[in-house]
Formats: sequence, structure tokens, C-alpha cells
Amino acid sequence: MADLQHTHELTYVGSRVVKRFVDGKAGAAEREWRALGLLARYAPGLAPEPIAFDGGAVTMSRLPGESLRGLSPLKVPLTALAEALAELHAAVPSEVLSTLPVRPWQVDAVAVWVRERAAGWLPRDPEADRAVREGLRWLESWRPGEAGVTPVFGAGDGNLSNFLWDGFRVRVVDFEDSGSSDRAWELAELAEHVSMWVDGEVGIAELFELDPLESRRLLECRRLQALVWLFLLSHEGPRNPPGTFRRQVERTLAVLG
Repeated sequence: MADLQHTHELTYVGSRVVKRFVDGKAGAAEREWRALGLLARYAPGLAPEPIAFDGGAVTMSRLPGESLRGLSPLKVPLTALAEALAELHAAVPSEVLSTLPVRPWQVDAVAVWVRERAAGWLPRDPEADRAVREGLRWLESWRPGEAGVTPVFGAGDGNLSNFLWDGFRVRVVDFEDSGSSDRAWELAELAEHVSMWVDGEVGIAELFELDPLESRRLLECRRLQALVWLFLLSHEGPRNPPGTFRRQVERTLAVLG
């Protein structure tokens, strides 16, 4: 789950990148290293090649391309992003995927986090307060279960900056929260991440064909992710344009229906 905190430092040395983890997040470096190894084996070319692992630092190959965040939608075919995601999700064979740890910040943990933030919410303005009330009311009635769950390998971060376009294909970086996941949850995290809409809507979830049960789970997961961003953006930090929180309030109310 996005926390808007600085978690690592990157050092570029020729064709290599050293990613050093600086926040002490448990298991982050190990997850990054494991993911790079798995993808090098099962989806070569999709992610950086693993080179060395030294405690809190992972050395990997440097990928060509520009971050998708800030690029014109006309410059990058949205289907290329969808293809990269589909390749990532299906990369790890089921018999291997079933042995992997579940990625951090799955549904239950995020639901607990949202309830804690809602409990500490201070009255702000009518629409924002309504979004919190309606979100909490919906959350208390939701029983996720296993309906609509399609196991996938998940990167664990929906930031558009983690996808690189080289003019031919999209590649993926940043796997510190990766692990076993489900497709609806991964797509929801992508669809609701602030980077996917603040500069212009990137309608990625609509490019995936889901059955009715998975479509329903996607909607519910998007509601939970929208609530996450409602609280994360409530501080009106300088990283996003003025009015971003107000737009998030509107998005949250819309997805809650």
C-alpha cells in the first residue's frame, strides 16, 4: 500500500542500479530480490536483471525507457501497459506462486488501517465527512471472502512511475511489496492510485476481461483503495496539484455509489 514515505535510495553506476533500503521496512529488500529472480526466470526482459544482494541493498540492471507518469497518453499505447501487467500477473507458475508469501498490505490489513484512520477523523467539510461516513458504513458491511479471487504475482505498488516505456514495450520496476496476490486487488490498487488519475485518467482496469464475480470484487477493492487515498491525500501535501484532495473526495463518493 502506498504510504507516501521515502523508502529507498537509488544509485546509478553505468548499466547498474543499486537500490538501498533506508526506512527499515521489514523484508523489503528480500522481496525485491526474490521478485527479480522469479521474473528473470519466468518473464525475462519484463523487469531488471538481479545482480547482487547485500543485506539492505539490491543491485540490478538498469532498464531503458521513461517513466509513464507524466508521459502523454498519446505517446504510450495503454494496451502496452495492460500487456505488461498481464505478463507480470501470470509470470510465476501456479505451483511456485502457491509457495510464495502473500504480499504486504492485503485486503484485511488495509481494512484495519482504514478503520483506524476513520476513527481518528476530525470534521473537515461536509463532502469529505460524508465520504468518510459512507465509506465506513460500506466497509462494515463488506465480507470479502474468496469469491472472484484469481491468484497472481503482484508487484504491490500501483504507482505509474514504476512502469517504463522504451518506445516498444512497458517494463516494470519496484518490487519491495511484491508477492502472492489476486488480480482484482492488484488492478484496484493500480486504478485508484493517485498517479493514475491526477494528470489525466488512465483507465487500465477496463482493459481486463473479468468474469462477474471478479468484476464485483474489483469494484469492492476499488472502494477500499479509494478510501486509502482519501486519508492519504487529506493532508494536501505539495507532491500533487492543488485540489487533489477535493478530487479524491469526489472519486470516493462516486465509487461508493
